[in-house]
Amino acid sequence: MEQCCHPPAPGASPEYRRILWLALIINLVMFVVEAASGLAAGSVSLQADALDFFGDAANYALSLSVLSLALAWRARAALVKGISMGLFGVWVLGASAISISNGAAPHAMTMGVVGFMALVANVGVALMLYRFREGDANMRSVWLCTRNDAIGNLAVMVAAIGVFGTGALWPDIAVALIMAGLALSSAVLTIRAALAELNTAAHAHAA
Repeated sequence: MEQCCHPPAPGASPEYRRILWLALIINLVMFVVEAASGLAAGSVSLQADALDFFGDAANYALSLSVLSLALAWRARAALVKGISMGLFGVWVLGASAISISNGAAPHAMTMGVVGFMALVANVGVALMLYRFREGDANMRSVWLCTRNDAIGNLAVMVAAIGVFGTGALWPDIAVALIMAGLALSSAVLTIRAALAELNTAAHAHAA
């Protein structure tokens, strides 16, 4: 009954599905690479970016599972993703506080090399998803995650230069805080859009 009350999912095309599957695989691979490198280098920004890769992989999987469902289900998926982005931002803030208390500077070369690898991966995914950025809340949340990743990778490389030049941990912390801010702002945008679509779906179902 609910399915017939809404237009077809705009992201249910075979091409969009293929792109999401490819993005899912890329993000899982980069999660493993960045998680190991971030721990070895002692970099909060790399660890944050690794967690973001893992979160995005989960989000892509969730998006794939609801592409052909009604608007209400796609909006619920977007709401879950918005909450997860918010939790990621809070985690990064906590990890940054712990890193400040430890006081050790991360390994700049590892940050730069791995950050560049992650940038190439995310820019490739972002280019594939760019023309699908204006769909429903679910599709917009996918685009926001990918865009944030590309921005975060650029910032990690800037942090690596800062750490290399100063020998201090503050550039790494600054970038981690920027990434937390991006995650929290994207979470607010995604949650608002998802709640609006849930409200629209409820009214349409009632009618």
